[in-house]
Amino acid sequence: MSLMVISMACVGFFLLQRAWSHVDGQDKPFLSAWPSAVVPQGEHVSLQCHSHLGFTIFSLYKEDGVPAPELYNRRFWKDILLGPVTPAHAGTYRCRGSHLHSPTEWSAPSNPLVITVTGVYRKPSLLAHPGPLVKSGEMVVLQCWSDMKFEHFLLHREGITEDPLHLTGQLHDGGSQANSSVGPMIPALAGTYRCFGSVAYSPYEWSAPSDPLDIVIIGLYEKPSLSAQPGPTVQAGENVTLSCSSQSSFDIYRLSRDGEAHGLRLPAVPRVSGTFKADFPLGPATHGGNYRCFGSFRALPYVWSHPSDPLPISVTGNSSSTWSSPTEPSSNTGIPRHLHVLIVSSVVIIPFTILLFFLLHRWCSNKKNAAVMDQEPAGDRTVNREDSDEQDPQEVTYAQLDHRVFTQRKIARPSQRPKRPPTDTSVYIELPNADPRSLSPAHEHHSQALRGSSRETTALSQTQVAGSNVPAAGI
Repeated sequence: MSLMVISMACVGFFLLQRAWSHVDGQDKPFLSAWPSAVVPQGEHVSLQCHSHLGFTIFSLYKEDGVPAPELYNRRFWKDILLGPVTPAHAGTYRCRGSHLHSPTEWSAPSNPLVITVTGVYRKPSLLAHPGPLVKSGEMVVLQCWSDMKFEHFLLHREGITEDPLHLTGQLHDGGSQANSSVGPMIPALAGTYRCFGSVAYSPYEWSAPSDPLDIVIIGLYEKPSLSAQPGPTVQAGENVTLSCSSQSSFDIYRLSRDGEAHGLRLPAVPRVSGTFKADFPLGPATHGGNYRCFGSFRALPYVWSHPSDPLPISVTGNSSSTWSSPTEPSSNTGIPRHLHVLIVSSVVIIPFTILLFFLLHRWCSNKKNAAVMDQEPAGDRTVNREDSDEQDPQEVTYAQLDHRVFTQRKIARPSQRPKRPPTDTSVYIELPNADPRSLSPAHEHHSQALRGSSRETTALSQTQVAGSNVPAAGI
């Protein structure tokens, strides 16, 4: 009896705990995004559903925006990867948890998670008025503007998990802008800011982020000192080095020139004298202006010291009224003499080398062609030249003059003449389809003369036989 009472009490306590957890909402999971809920277009994001109740399977669904068919009836284990992300992925998501032994029973929905897709529109611009260096306790106005007509702007500071500040866009000069006042300035408000733009009909689709803007609080540490070597007044082309030093153990020194948004940054080096110093070599003096330096620590990169006293640098003998930035190379810097000689030599030698190579190649080609022509027999060249004029072999009639008897043969003219003289001692004369029995008296008289000299022609060489064909063709 007592065992039954104890069992019933345990079951009742378990059911009571489940009921309390449902009432308090403790059974619902928690949905998060990694690495961030603000996802650039084309990237991936992992949605993770967490629960302390031991759920083994989860489901994910989208509440608003474009429906996501890939999530319907899909089960996953704790996390799911989305991407490459498109504007269709933007919207509000929730997840539910369940157990394998009861797959039809689901927990309460998780917290809503908004996935925002950036890069859908062109980036706006972010400015600080009066400037990004703000004294402690002062105010700064951040202005986000664009040539597009955005209904909303979103101001975000990197490194924090808070939602960005929503600003209402106002039409201005064909575009839109929004202002936000930050301050009174304290170290917690310093950092890197960006802004985005969006339109009313797609609030989860943002523009690309603006360029980063560093808001720095100054004046919390004592100022360093700034000096110039060899001095604040130098000749044009003379090397200049600015040295920033302090008794404070600063980690970083920053050098800036009035009128420039960006400057130089160097680590501080401890000296034997107990100071911490950094030397900024500016190279040949082609620029001037007022310079200042600041000191800071690595742990608080957006908190700087008071600025040093301004150091005016003047350059004498400089005909230019404008000076280039110390962070950029000057176009007026002279070229070293050895570099000038090397450039001139290259301009002269390279074309000469190309011309020499061309002439050598031409000479070798001509010499090779001459050697080939010398090795080819003269007879072969003559035969080939004569044969090239002949087209197709034609059927011709030859009259054979052999010891008083005329015979008629039809043979095909060869494509090439024989290289050896024929062994036959007969002489052939090409006649235009003439019948030997119907020769004219002049031809008969000429044939008798040929028969009289047939014995002499048998002793002729190959060259003489070839030569006798020329007058015979004119008969």
